[in-house]
Amino acid sequence: QVQLVESGGGLVQAGGSLRLSCAASGRTLTYYHMGWFRQAPGKEREFVAAITWSGGVTYYRDSMKGLFTISRDNAKNTVYLQMNSLKPEDTAVYYCAADSRVKLAYSDYSARHKYDYWGQGTQVTVSS
Repeated sequence: QVQLVESGGGLVQAGGSLRLSCAASGRTLTYYHMGWFRQAPGKEREFVAAITWSGGVTYYRDSMKGLFTISRDNAKNTVYLQMNSLKPEDTAVYYCAADSRVKLAYSDYSARHKYDYWGQGTQVTVSS
């Protein structure tokens, strides 16, 4: 069993930056693929970014390429999401997720149902 706890959310002005962290306990994240998702009020939870267990490959939602960066430190059992140039439409609860199953393509990494473990989320609010 993996427990995930997100932190780093908060209120930021448009154009600002935040770095979210996702700390794991219970098991080492070394062999888990990790993803970040977000959910805005009244909307479906959507994929943001993902990183392979080794950290060698990353995937991003198209609109976030070049603005958000996912990374991991397996020694610290933590995954990060650096978010730059934030916009009001980035306001949402951000969730991290983990899964150890084989994933072969973007479609696997971006699918909510392909992650077994989820954190409780951290609120990000971007003011205009």
